[in-house]
Amino acid sequence: SCVAMAGGYGGAMAIEGGEEVASFGTGTKRIRSKYTVNPGYAPVADCFCVRFSPDDQYLATSFANGAIHVYSAETGRQEFLLNGSPPNTELSQTPLPTTQLRWRPHAAASKTQSVLISVNAEFDGQIMQWHIKSGKCLHSIVEKGNQIFCLDYFNDGSQFATAGKDRLLRVYDEATKRQVMTLQGGDMKETAGHSNRIFSLKYHPDDPNIILSGGWDNTVQVWDTRKGISVKSLWNCYICGDAVDISSDGRQILTGSWRTENALQIWDFASGKVAQTVDWESASSKSPCMLFAAQFSKDPASSMILAGGSQENEAKFFMRQPGAAPVPFGALVSMPKPVFTVDWSIGGKYAAVGSADGQVRVLEVV
Repeated sequence: SCVAMAGGYGGAMAIEGGEEVASFGTGTKRIRSKYTVNPGYAPVADCFCVRFSPDDQYLATSFANGAIHVYSAETGRQEFLLNGSPPNTELSQTPLPTTQLRWRPHAAASKTQSVLISVNAEFDGQIMQWHIKSGKCLHSIVEKGNQIFCLDYFNDGSQFATAGKDRLLRVYDEATKRQVMTLQGGDMKETAGHSNRIFSLKYHPDDPNIILSGGWDNTVQVWDTRKGISVKSLWNCYICGDAVDISSDGRQILTGSWRTENALQIWDFASGKVAQTVDWESASSKSPCMLFAAQFSKDPASSMILAGGSQENEAKFFMRQPGAAPVPFGALVSMPKPVFTVDWSIGGKYAAVGSADGQVRVLEVV
């Protein structure tokens, strides 16, 4: 795969097999490869989720064989392994995939730091809370009959929510680990809730009562926990991965749809209408990318976007500009397999890209 830069390929750095890191455009930002981690599973275990810790010290990664590897974000050295299987275990014999990870925000009342929460696609899906330094699972919650595909914390760490195959959102209290609410359905006039699997879940940055979710039914639903139902729907966005985000100021929603047309879109939160459709046109080709992952950077202005997916097997970096369309400034192109997951570090200096080839590429924004 390759990282590309704009303004010609002067900055292109070949990695193996045609993959390349490219920077482009006339802006001030560039990307460069920092390191690649590969747990080396045979057969290959797809990477389903990557997440930097709240202090940017660690990068947690989860895989199709259930394993969770935690690396030093700075060096890429493996620090911890959770839920691991012996090497060369056939995938049919390993746990089902760990589909998503979230770090518990450091604001949480508990004194214990470095707590990671994972969900999995077991037929009775599990929510597991890990103390990474000891490798211990502190708590496990089972959702009977539900494969869980996504979760998110409210940013003070007081509550988290999960969703997946059974189309419901469940809200849990962090202190008691008890489910406090189920969100489903709508007002049956403007909103109806979800009619298919949910793959992305995101809390509003300031309001713990508002949660967004997206999935296979071509909608993003905006839920209000005070009402217990969906209060707004965004229509015509096909969400197949962790591809719903909300800007730091809560005013805009980002969606990445798994389709060739209008894949990357920014919506106005208040109206629920598309504000901008971001052109994908790639460094390596004019063909589109079908997106599995999309995320705003975590600075107060949500000034950058990172998204990735299949067809072109790319991850692309965009800089947002006031009153104009976001412009691409870098990309990881010609990767051997699709991108399933992306994450910005809290400080915005690094970005992680997890792929179906079982590797995680970490890039530096300079």
